[in-house]
Amino acid sequence: MRGRPVPICDRRAVLFGFGAAIAAAPARGQGAVVVASKSDTEGTLTGSMIALCLEDLGIPVQRRLGLGPTLIVRSALMSGDVDLYPEYTGNGAFFTGTEGDPAWKRADDAYAAIAAADRAKGLVWLGRAPANNTWLIAVRGSLARREGLATMADFAGAVRRGLILLAASTEFVESPAALPSFEAAYGFSLPMNRIISLPGGDTAVTARAAAQGISGVNAGMVYGTDGALDALDLTVMSDPKGAQIVYEVAPVIRADTLARHPRIREKLDPVFARLDAHTLRRLNARITVEGQVAETVARTFLRDAGFIA
Repeated sequence: MRGRPVPICDRRAVLFGFGAAIAAAPARGQGAVVVASKSDTEGTLTGSMIALCLEDLGIPVQRRLGLGPTLIVRSALMSGDVDLYPEYTGNGAFFTGTEGDPAWKRADDAYAAIAAADRAKGLVWLGRAPANNTWLIAVRGSLARREGLATMADFAGAVRRGLILLAASTEFVESPAALPSFEAAYGFSLPMNRIISLPGGDTAVTARAAAQGISGVNAGMVYGTDGALDALDLTVMSDPKGAQIVYEVAPVIRADTLARHPRIREKLDPVFARLDAHTLRRLNARITVEGQVAETVARTFLRDAGFIA
């Protein structure tokens, strides 16, 4: 959901797609601020919130929600084809090529690091949401209750007892920042014959497999603010040792755009401050589980909270 940058080997195709996306985009309206988002559920939700808040300020908005994956949207922002979009602090590790820096696993340090790096590029990070949409592992509720599983330390013990069959993406299994990071931090090694590795990264599939016991699976890769987590009988394993990079979402805006519209900061900061993990899970679930339209969910939330008229 959070939209990590694509692997280097895939970037030629992505850059081709970027050119096509920009060529096909409608011309910018006179004086309009272009609000984009990635194509995932939470990106469209938070991008809709940004657009609605700007319109509430009387600022003309052009929407390019669902523009594409991280590299496309980030490139559009850098080139000036987009004025702002919601991004995750943890992706700063990949933007700066410093994935091994432990600062990315501390929320305040991660935000400060990417804010400073992007400031030099003419980009400004506004206030972030207090919700970590990082990689996590969720266990089937019945197993978690029976075995007393609540943390990754507990999960490690269950792995050593041969109790876990995990469904996860190939990236999660192979990326040093994901499962191997958990294994190193908590002292376990999950055998490959206890992993069902999927080529895609759809956590709706892995979460449902764990909840329903599909093919014997009882654990699944998830993201911290997945909407399905509140709808399924799953227990998310907490990460007390901070093995994972922190991914908190925040609007990133071009400095020249913010200079023209300084009220954007004071409008958006309180909105994102309200988006804790429980709130984002609930709102995401209205889209992914109940089938509501992202902008409708965003508008209802903003009106109920008093952020827009």
